[in-house]
Formats: sequence, C-alpha cells, structure tokens
Amino acid sequence: MIAIAVTGHMDLTEASVPLVRRALREFLGPYAEEGITGLSCLAGGADSLFAEAVLALGGRLVAVIPARDYRDRQAGAEQAATFDRLLGAAAEVLVLGHDSAGGQAYEDANRELVRRAHRLVAVWDGETSTAQGGTATAVADARRAGLPVDIVWPPGARRVAKGCASEA
Repeated sequence: MIAIAVTGHMDLTEASVPLVRRALREFLGPYAEEGITGLSCLAGGADSLFAEAVLALGGRLVAVIPARDYRDRQAGAEQAATFDRLLGAAAEVLVLGHDSAGGQAYEDANRELVRRAHRLVAVWDGETSTAQGGTATAVADARRAGLPVDIVWPPGARRVAKGCASEA
C-alpha cells in the first residue's frame, strides 16, 4: 500500500473542479491495484477532490485536521457537508493539538502529511508564495525532505481571481 498526501489550492474556479477531479483520478488510478492510503486535511478544493478520488478508487482515507476549530474556520457553510461526509468516511482521523486554525497549525499539518507519505501530490499552479502552511511552502518542505512531489495542474485549470467571489 502506498501513502499519498495532498496539498493544493482551495480557490479553484467552478469550471476547474471537473478538470482537477479527472486529473486526480488519472494520477491515482495506477496506484489503486496496490492500494492507496490518501492523506488529506479535507479543505475545500484540492484536498476534498483528492479525498473523494481516493475513496472512489477503494482507497483508505486518513484525515489530518490541523486544529480543533478547523471545520468551523475552513469549511464554511458551502463546504461543511462535504467536510463532514469525508471525515465520516475516513479510516483514521488525526486532530493536531492546536486550538485555532492558522499558519502554524497548517505548517504542522503539512509536516505530518510529509512524515506519513511516500509521495505528495500537489494541485498547484506553480505560483510561489510565502503563505505560512500554503501549497508552495508544502511543496518546498516535501522536496527538502526528499519526498517525491507530483504536480497535477490540468490544462484549463484556473484559480478564482483575487477579489472575485465567482467565475466571470
């Protein structure tokens, strides 16, 4: 069984969701026969799409929850049902010791993902960022640790433009 962790953007455009969903299934498909343990923080966007793909392929889901208030701070009304469904489907749930979700909690969650995984899949547009615990820093941390990183960013995938609530 191979352990694959995910990091990725939460702010995918609506049109990007099916593209990323398909790309993740194609990426994970070859690993399904040997068995997949998928490690995810279950955030909206990439994390949830990855978790759904792991489960659809018969894999085992491990939820790494960065803080006790993570669901309330990250899931929001539109993502809560998906978060709860995926959390309920997880074979293992690890809640880190932070009371409040934020940069340090996300960094610690990334470290836990990297520690437990054989590979990291990053749903990432390649843009650099210094956001504490963000996708770019998770990729950099994994590479420093010698963990293989696979980038999944299908043609046509986009992020919601800053300041825009929905796709134009």
